[in-house]
Amino acid sequence: MIAIVGLGYVGLPLAATFIDQGFRVIGIDKDESKLRMLEAGQSYIADVPNEKVERWVQTKQLRVTPDFHMIAAAEAVIICVPTPLTEHQTPDLSPLMDAAKRIGEHLRPGQLVSLESSTYPGTTKEVLLPLLAARGLRIGQDFFVGFSPERVDPGNSKFPLPEIPKVISGITEACAARMEELYQIAFRKIVRVSSTETAEMTKLLENTFRFINISFINEFAIVCDKLGINVWEVLAAASSKPFGFTPFSPGPGVGGHCIPVDPLYLQWKTRQLGLNTSFIDISARLNDEMPRYVADRIREELHRPVLEGAHILVIGVTFKENVADIRESSAIEVIRLLLAQGAAVDYHDPLISEFVVDGIRLKSVSLDAQQLQAADCVVVAVNHRGLPLREIAEHAALVFDTRNALSKYRSRYNIVTLGDGKAGKNKRPFA
Repeated sequence: MIAIVGLGYVGLPLAATFIDQGFRVIGIDKDESKLRMLEAGQSYIADVPNEKVERWVQTKQLRVTPDFHMIAAAEAVIICVPTPLTEHQTPDLSPLMDAAKRIGEHLRPGQLVSLESSTYPGTTKEVLLPLLAARGLRIGQDFFVGFSPERVDPGNSKFPLPEIPKVISGITEACAARMEELYQIAFRKIVRVSSTETAEMTKLLENTFRFINISFINEFAIVCDKLGINVWEVLAAASSKPFGFTPFSPGPGVGGHCIPVDPLYLQWKTRQLGLNTSFIDISARLNDEMPRYVADRIREELHRPVLEGAHILVIGVTFKENVADIRESSAIEVIRLLLAQGAAVDYHDPLISEFVVDGIRLKSVSLDAQQLQAADCVVVAVNHRGLPLREIAEHAALVFDTRNALSKYRSRYNIVTLGDGKAGKNKRPFA
């Protein structure tokens, strides 16, 4: 039996992976609304279908609870709690520390504790281990601790979780051996590294690589806009090179819990050592500026000195396509900026029925001809599967497409695309 602490976008798919291999799972989460849904056989994550959850509950393969005392029955405890940033953009390890203290209260000899939450190098050894060892158990003998970075990509059906190579590590050799023994049951390939710090740094490299390259291509799109060159055509041409090039697509910014957050964990850790991370600093600034660039381009395309009185319809508010998650969403930051400039903003998102921004509650509107025609500008911020792209192109007076979703309709309708080289071209004086 395995206990998984934290049943979000990492924990629940991980539970599914182990249950599929015949394990029974104890799921622990402080969000009782999630627990009630799971007990009713309902999933809140698209990658985990309701039918699976219903079957797990009926066969008692999954038991969920807010209490930690049940971990005593588990052979291994896997921690998948959030590791967010504070308001000062520094690591907030309070969810991890709280979970570790409560696990430590019920830890018994022989158990393995694996941390999967993304964090800075040294966390497993310097933060998690002391909290677990508070009762005097000896690491590598009485209990075992390791780190294995999560590599979940919500909404990506091309790479099922068991097919993604699993990086594992341990505080001691005995810990690493127990980690490998556990994870090789559920994952096709195990990549064992020499230390927990190496495994922690591996995750930060993966997401910092994406963060920096996304920021670069966003800046490159702005350059193409000013030079009158279509960045999407440039990307397509460059992608024909079979070596030495990895394509990234521009957009209104960077969102989600990992990519905008993990590089700042690394940045914080390096600053403790008196080092600077110039690439991360520049990338963070560029990505923070991207929503404002989008908002300014919308104003320019509407030929207005200000957006007060303009009616904007934003399509998509999640941080990525086909995932019902608005954490750190750049689309919501665009909406916030449009509202601050006096625009009347509606949005449509089939996955998010409502949300609050700056104290204003917005509800998703229907996406029909009347809504599209009523807007001065329709902004495609997220290209969800199944959007009526032809109807959007046909009925909108103006489309600002941040994702190149409507490229096939651009020649026939009034569509402006982020990075299409039209910034500043053929502009009338502001009305």
